[in-house]
Amino acid sequence: MTIHHLEVRFQVDGDDGAVFTRLFNKHIQAWAKLYEDQCARAKQTRSERSFGDGEGHP
Repeated sequence: MTIHHLEVRFQVDGDDGAVFTRLFNKHIQAWAKLYEDQCARAKQTRSERSFGDGEGHP
């Protein structure tokens, strides 16, 4: 199944902009953490794969 268009509407009490900002910040920080973890794993994998490269070569 492929979703081509998704529209989400929600009603909040209070300042819509403040609610959006709070939710956006919460989720962008979670996304950034996942992205940083993924980059760190990729770097570690590259490091492990290159371990030993060049050993025994002057």
